[in-house]
Amino acid sequence: MKYIWLIIFLILPIVGVLYTAWRMWHLLPFSIAMKWVAVGVLFVWFSTIFIAFSGALEKMPLFAATAVYEVGFSFIFILLYLVMLFLVLDIGRLVHIVPKAWLFDNGYTSIGIFAVMLLLFSYGNIHYNNKVREQIDIKTDKAICLDKKSTKIVLLSDLHLGYHNRRSDFKKWVDMINAEQPEFILIAGDIIDNSVRPLMEENVAEEFHRLKAPVYACLGNHEYYSNQPKARRFYREAGITLLQDSVAKIGNLCIIGRDDRTNMQRKSLVMIMEEARKKGFISDLHHGKYSNEFLVLLDHQPYHLEEAEHDGIDFQFSGHTHHGQVWPVSWVTDALYEKAYGSLQKGNTRYYISSGMGIWGGKFRIGTQSEYVVLTIEHK
Repeated sequence: MKYIWLIIFLILPIVGVLYTAWRMWHLLPFSIAMKWVAVGVLFVWFSTIFIAFSGALEKMPLFAATAVYEVGFSFIFILLYLVMLFLVLDIGRLVHIVPKAWLFDNGYTSIGIFAVMLLLFSYGNIHYNNKVREQIDIKTDKAICLDKKSTKIVLLSDLHLGYHNRRSDFKKWVDMINAEQPEFILIAGDIIDNSVRPLMEENVAEEFHRLKAPVYACLGNHEYYSNQPKARRFYREAGITLLQDSVAKIGNLCIIGRDDRTNMQRKSLVMIMEEARKKGFISDLHHGKYSNEFLVLLDHQPYHLEEAEHDGIDFQFSGHTHHGQVWPVSWVTDALYEKAYGSLQKGNTRYYISSGMGIWGGKFRIGTQSEYVVLTIEHK
């Protein structure tokens, strides 16, 4: 898997930027000097990706780090669509659909490509900022609260708070969540993007304290990238109950949070369930199937989904995939995961894999959505 991501995030961008530079050189109706300037700007822009991936952001003023992060990571998505657009034009030229003159020293084609990219990424940014509300309704024989017929839970994943998703962004999300008036808020990892520093400097923990329902969360891979001990400290300051291979029981609802699979020593789901049974959190009924309590599993990365079904989980919530963030990367995630996005049923277990509330990298959603999920569990 690590080699797949090496190809996606290192080798392919290098090939892509070289191809784009070659295409720009021939397309732009500029003098040789101006062509060098344009290609130079492209390579400088490309270099910001490596600055953003390095530890240099930690040493910059917050406003500068935010600018470098957004410029660098936005370039990845813009480069993707430039490469696709140039490939379509080149293939069209080879099969004699696109006139050769369109691709050489042509100002009209240059302006057209610029306009298409501007419109596409303006749409992608607007679409990202318009969060989608997804509703899931589950009817069960298990009474979660004896005095209530139904329980409302807001499910979130992949907030990626940091240099690009700042406190001002999260403030709006908190207002959306509070408007739902949930009993609980569950977060399936990646609350933090790649550094705890911007969250500390902006005191983002204060915004978590504005949430009007208790928050339970598991860790994601980005909590490890951002320094796991610091991430745990932020969780405590934000009033988040961290479930790291552990269980919380509220009434007849059991919330099971797995550590992220980045930790190769994390406990198996079977072990977590057995420990919870010994503590009296979970009843062992019907030949080893845990069926008295309603069991919700938070597991950031949606691998080995059959484990939840095997261990009698009622509902699993995961994130991580972002559904690729933009098309056609969504096709890649569909190929890599059994279920990269949306609802799934396996036996008596329901699953939902979320595309996430926030985003990694550039703030664009094309062919995917940023969402929060409202889960209503109703006693039959």
